[in-house]
Amino acid sequence: MSNRIKELRTEKKITQLQLSIALGVTQETISAYEHDRHMPSLSALMKMSELFDASMDYIMGLSNVRHMPLDTEGDSGDSEQKNKLIYFYSRLGTKNKARLLAYAQGLWDSRKE
Repeated sequence: MSNRIKELRTEKKITQLQLSIALGVTQETISAYEHDRHMPSLSALMKMSELFDASMDYIMGLSNVRHMPLDTEGDSGDSEQKNKLIYFYSRLGTKNKARLLAYAQGLWDSRKE
């Protein structure tokens, strides 16, 4: 995780202080993220995802895929639904984005395979 946050921040040419202001945390917190001393909150991850144009999994080092493809499978109706979901998500406030993600995680966790 630490290398990704620093890597993305450097790529975007922003300082720890600038990132801390964007996330509403201290510069020390950003340093702690970058040195694996502290984990970002869901809210901080969502903001970084938007700022760095990268998935939260990528930021956390859980995936090497920076962007999740929008239309890799399924029919055009499936693609349209994905785009609607992204549209609505992008217009929600931080608190409601967290709620939507928690709900989606709950649906995913309760699926039957």
